[in-house]
Amino acid sequence: MAGRKKNLPLVYSCSGCSSAAQMANHVALRLDREGEAEMSCIAGVGGNVPHLVNIARSGRPILALDGCALECTRSSLAERGVRPAAHLLLNEQGVKKRYATDFDREEAERVFEQARAAVRGLRATPATAMTGGTTD
Repeated sequence: MAGRKKNLPLVYSCSGCSSAAQMANHVALRLDREGEAEMSCIAGVGGNVPHLVNIARSGRPILALDGCALECTRSSLAERGVRPAAHLLLNEQGVKKRYATDFDREEAERVFEQARAAVRGLRATPATAMTGGTTD
């Protein structure tokens, strides 16, 4: 599967302590496990780990998942000059940011379907370098 994944879009997600952040991470993991996208490490991108920054800059289309309006995933990519081809903000999908509680599984299923549709749209688009420029 590893060789096959190189043809897939990349997905990066928030993984903070809120329920919205954990939902974003759950959705990204599921996209990876179901072979829809390859999840990579946003902490490594933010930490400027060369190998992980190179993956982000590889020109593969990227879906960025953020749990809230702070947009940590998108900001971490922007710090390295990378712009996601698609960006899904869970708070704009009605997901509430809560602390000390788990995310709602039914809501996560709805968000997963939206994320899967976004990734499939990226798979239909030829890969182009998404470095530099603005981050919308």
